[in-house]
Amino acid sequence: MSVTTPAGFTASGVAAGLKSSGGDDVALVVNQGPTFDSASVFTANRCQANPVLWSKEVVKDGVVRAVVLNSGGANCYTGPEGFQTTHAVAERVGEHLGIGAVDVVVCSTGLIGLTNPRDKVLAGVDAAAAALAADGGDAAAHAIMTTDSVSKQAVVEGAGWSIGGMAKGAGMLAPALATMLVVITTDAVVPAADLDQALRAATRVSFDRLDSDGCMSTNDTVTVMASGASGITPALPDFTEALTQLCTDLAMQLLRDAEGSDHDIAITTLNAASEDDAVEVGRSVARSNLFKAAVFGKDPNWGRVLASIGTTSAAFDPADLDVAINGVWVCRRSTPDEDPTLVDLEAREVSVTIDLKSGSERATVWTNDLTHAYVHENSAYSS
Repeated sequence: MSVTTPAGFTASGVAAGLKSSGGDDVALVVNQGPTFDSASVFTANRCQANPVLWSKEVVKDGVVRAVVLNSGGANCYTGPEGFQTTHAVAERVGEHLGIGAVDVVVCSTGLIGLTNPRDKVLAGVDAAAAALAADGGDAAAHAIMTTDSVSKQAVVEGAGWSIGGMAKGAGMLAPALATMLVVITTDAVVPAADLDQALRAATRVSFDRLDSDGCMSTNDTVTVMASGASGITPALPDFTEALTQLCTDLAMQLLRDAEGSDHDIAITTLNAASEDDAVEVGRSVARSNLFKAAVFGKDPNWGRVLASIGTTSAAFDPADLDVAINGVWVCRRSTPDEDPTLVDLEAREVSVTIDLKSGSERATVWTNDLTHAYVHENSAYSS
């Protein structure tokens, strides 16, 4: 169940000494073909890491033959030397595979401002290239972990073709994308333009709706590669549906592993005038530290939901809002309704439903509660 489940891919994960723990920290995923179509999306943060700056140029022609990733250092704001390291890594991968560096996506994750020792990274690339295997997906998924407690992997099976994926991320989860790296593979025959359309549709309703803490990373990258090894060309709607399922699965794994969280919160806004309104309202609630702290304390404080709705530009009547928490309609027509003591917040899963009564559109945004453990994790994690 990994990026090497689809035919035509090899992968590896090795230790290069970038992590103080000594764990695996360099991963390589290679498309063996026969086709090399690809598409990528990147962080919307204007402050972008060197690997993102490099990879945005690589993907412009729709051809990617390998993705190399390191954990232990983000290679962001490390000056010209840092960009040169990214370039050198792509060149070294190309040398091992007999391909051009311009077909190699480079990803890094870890502390901003930390210069990755070039000799160690290049030695890691050498080791990763030597370790490439048809069953190396699991090793690759573990090598990209930082504060993750578990690796994130998923597979979706089509009719004679499949999609596999791996992701990392456990904090700074906010759109666009999250502090995450995602590599997706498929053995379907899908032209680059169709991959791009499908990927943007899939990420729009999955990774882009994940808002753990309102903090946007500098390194976010999601890359999908199609090997065409199955020889099957699925209908684009079928492929997009499968890709969306895979991205949603990975996004929920990221949410469950959010740093120190006790609750996963799904905020669904109904009857909005537009989908954008529904997303804006859900995101406003997801970014309310007061509401997230209340959920941690098992307090169904619906007033904090209404206060968050009121900060948006969405269309609604402030005197006619309904809110339910775990199915209990604690607020109707912007006044108290069912008894909040009926809301059970013991389980990890929490649902918040908001009815704007302004249209027919809806959207769900996912977040987590704000806990003591989150504060500890991020006060101890130097960045």
